Amino acid sequence: MMESLHRSRAAWGIALAGALLAACGDGAPSDLDQRLAQYATVDLTTDTTALTRRDRVMISLLIGAAAQMDTLFWHQVYGDYPTLLADIKNPDLRRYVAINYGPWDRLRGDEPFLTGAGTKPAGANFYPRDMTKEEFETFVAAHPDQAAAFKSLYTLIRRRPDGTLYARPYREVYAERLLLAAAALRTAADLAEDEELHRYLYARADALRSDNFGESDRAWLDMKDNTIDIVIGPIETYEDQLFGYKAAYEAFVLVKDRAWSRRLARYAALLPSLQRGLPVAAAYRREMPGTEGDLNAYDVLYYAGDANAGSKTIAINLPNDEQIQLEMGTRRLQLKNAVRAKFETIMVPLAGLLIAEDQRPHVTFDAFFANTMFHEVAHGLGIKHTITGRGTVREALKAHASAIEEGKADILGLYMVARLFEQGVITEGDVRDNYVTFLASIFRSVRFGASSAHGKANMVRFHVFQELGAFSRDSVTGTYRVNVDRIPEAIRALSEQLLVLQGDGDYEGAGKLLAEKGVIGSELQADLDRLAAAGIPVDVVFRQGEGWMPRTVSVTTGR
Repeated sequence: MMESLHRSRAAWGIALAGALLAACGDGAPSDLDQRLAQYATVDLTTDTTALTRRDRVMISLLIGAAAQMDTLFWHQVYGDYPTLLADIKNPDLRRYVAINYGPWDRLRGDEPFLTGAGTKPAGANFYPRDMTKEEFETFVAAHPDQAAAFKSLYTLIRRRPDGTLYARPYREVYAERLLLAAAALRTAADLAEDEELHRYLYARADALRSDNFGESDRAWLDMKDNTIDIVIGPIETYEDQLFGYKAAYEAFVLVKDRAWSRRLARYAALLPSLQRGLPVAAAYRREMPGTEGDLNAYDVLYYAGDANAGSKTIAINLPNDEQIQLEMGTRRLQLKNAVRAKFETIMVPLAGLLIAEDQRPHVTFDAFFANTMFHEVAHGLGIKHTITGRGTVREALKAHASAIEEGKADILGLYMVARLFEQGVITEGDVRDNYVTFLASIFRSVRFGASSAHGKANMVRFHVFQELGAFSRDSVTGTYRVNVDRIPEAIRALSEQLLVLQGDGDYEGAGKLLAEKGVIGSELQADLDRLAAAGIPVDVVFRQGEGWMPRTVSVTTGR
């Protein structure tokens, strides 16, 4: 049984649950209502008129596969989560634990919100709770033949009875859940009328059970005409804050918005020329991004696992495999209904409080959507392999890699917008919309907390822009104003700094930047507190997946 594979963590989970309840009754923090109010509840919906009955059955099957990723992510973060949840009788508290996938508040730097929870392990449940970074590195240095397995995206590090470390593949640890997910994907594949979708679902089912994702990543990139899609598997490394080595399970079930996708399709072809113009020395832009990937808009029907923890993803840029990116590019998925939900529930009221009154009309949905889109496109720019022989950027920067990469994508996304306005490629709107919306979005993202790679990246950008005069704060009104004439220099300076850190694989330099500038000062914190006092939510939680389970239908599954 899978539960037995986590005995050490399960024992800790049982002990923790008992300690929480013994320490504080039902374990609820005194400000639970305020913490729950940080999240606005929204429905995930889409236009279903073009969906067939086969589509609806497929969606139900894909949601079933995605739900398995949710369970696996719980195990990767916490361990024996059923015991934790079962012992919490307060439904509001149980809901908040579920939102955070554990007793640590993701919007408050992973601080424990239950008495007795203790500090969240930096390595989550990917490593033994008592393992140090030094122990890991010493073991790998002494056993170079095991280095690849220890640093693999798809292994857990565990301890033998004699205390020595060993690596165990996800495909073994999570075999039962992966089998169920793979079966659902294969059944959905047999319903798919689109040949590329059929091939991808079968390839992804195989990948979940083998931990070899290259073929399925390429099959996913090959898909062009499918209406229904799913992103599923161990993908991002944000949860591993010890080394950034381990990928966490997640899933998105998606329906393409064809009208919006047609508007976006032309931008992917511009990547090579934008790469050549990056504001950095030639050595740091020598890699040429692939252009076979595409850019589309989707509505999300279901989030699971890492994607659903704390602050919610509103765009996707995959695959993360550096070699596949260079060969084929990436697919960039803009999650339109999620973007609109955040814009309406968060960005609009936030701008009304923190942006100078005369610049508030420049905070627009189209600019927010474009900035989000170009952030994802910008992940394809820059460099994937260090120029100093330190391997890939991800390997060299370790736990700092995600924050630096997110910061790079944000600033290069704005660089792209400005360049495309200058070149006349973008003709609708006003670049000031993008600049002011970008500033407002910094305030939105820094509220995700110090444990978030996006939050750290936004704080670095806030401090650099402040130092270079790209915006100013009115001490009387407590509002911020974009200084349009100074934005270009701030973009250039920060772009160069982040690209050089990545290209050099400068782990120490990246850590220094994040330590010095990835923090929230007292003045900004006071302004963020005003947002909380005004009842402006920090992020969203979803009512999702309801109504998709099919009633009695007869569908032929053979092809």
